[in-house]
This record gives sequence, structure tokens and C-alpha cells, in this order.
Amino acid sequence: MKQRLEREVIAMRAAKELKDGDYANLGIGIPNLCALHIPQGVLFETENGALGYGPLVLEDEIEKADIHYIDAGGRFWTPVPGMALFDIVTSFAMIRSGRLITILGGLQVSEKGDLANWNAGGDPLGGTIGGGMDLAMGAKRVIITMEHTTKDGKPKIVKQCTAPLTARECVDLVITDLAVIEVTPQGLLLKEVAPGWSAAEVQALTEPKLIVAPDLKEIEL
Repeated sequence: MKQRLEREVIAMRAAKELKDGDYANLGIGIPNLCALHIPQGVLFETENGALGYGPLVLEDEIEKADIHYIDAGGRFWTPVPGMALFDIVTSFAMIRSGRLITILGGLQVSEKGDLANWNAGGDPLGGTIGGGMDLAMGAKRVIITMEHTTKDGKPKIVKQCTAPLTARECVDLVITDLAVIEVTPQGLLLKEVAPGWSAAEVQALTEPKLIVAPDLKEIEL
């Protein structure tokens, strides 16, 4: 069986999409790992009301954790000079303003960029949508990080989502353990593939037709 990218590597590739001066909101799961690879000058925002806070507290630094400094994903962080704290109403006004870049996890992404990421379907108690729809629709750019297929090998990039939607036509870029795919008006553009994988092999695990970029290359970190 061919090797796929580890979740940490997916996060590293997603972090490359951010640059100095960006404001970023990171979702739960693989996006959490991006926090360890974010370029200098990127400012974190969390739904529960903080912007521009400092490094996350790692597992081996748990003595630094302060219950007052925790983000919406349950991650402890450290305060730094110049950071801002505010109420959740202000936070969601910021989220809906089109100023943030958000990196989210995904259960399914459709060929039109529809996103399903909060409930796999069939279970009314399978989760809550929370602020996911606000982040998906209100962000300046939406990047999805996920495995390319389910555990039983079914495509997660599909013609039409079967899981409950988070938002319609909101996704800009999908980064999986096999590929980097841009959502364009013409369709899904395959831009990068994992080392050792071909465009045809990625297509075989993707439901909609992919447009192969003329400059297709291996994923670089």
C-alpha cells in the first residue's frame, strides 16, 4: 500500500498558505496541528474572544496552562503584550467580516466547494455545528484539511455532499493526505500530489472529475 501523508504533514502544508500579517482561526483536529507551524507574524483569533495571543502551551509545558487563557478548541495559550480580549458578539462580528483566513477539518467537500464538517449524517446527536457555519461563510479564505478518503476507502471529495452541510460553495482550497486541490469556477484543480502518487491514482479516489494543473508537482513543505 502506498504511503500517505501524516496528519502533521498535512498541517505543515496548510500552514504554508499563511503569511506575515494574516489573521487566522484554526478549527479542531488537523487544523490544531497547524498552530505549531504558523509563520511568524500570523495572528491567531478564537471564537471565544481573543486575538493576537501568544504560543500555545504544549503537553510537556502543562505547568504554564492557565484556565483563563484557553481557546474555543480547548487549547491553552500564553498571553503576550498587544493581544486583545473581547466578548463573543465582537468575535463573531470579526469572523463574519471577511478579514480572517480559517483552516477547518472536513467530513466531505463537494465539487462546488460545499462543506460538511460537523455531522457524518444519520445521527441527530452526532455533533453541533457551533461557529463552523460562520467561519465557513464569513472568512476571507477557507482551507480544509482532511484525509482524502474515509477509513473504509470511500471518497471524501464528492460530487454532492451526503452529510449535513455546514455551508455552500465556501471552500477555497482542500489539503489532504494525497493532494492539494483548489476549488475554481471551472471545477476542482489538482495542483499537488503526495510523493509517489500520480494524478490518475488521486483521481481514482476522488468522486468528481479533477482538472490536472499544467504545472502539477509533488507537495512541498
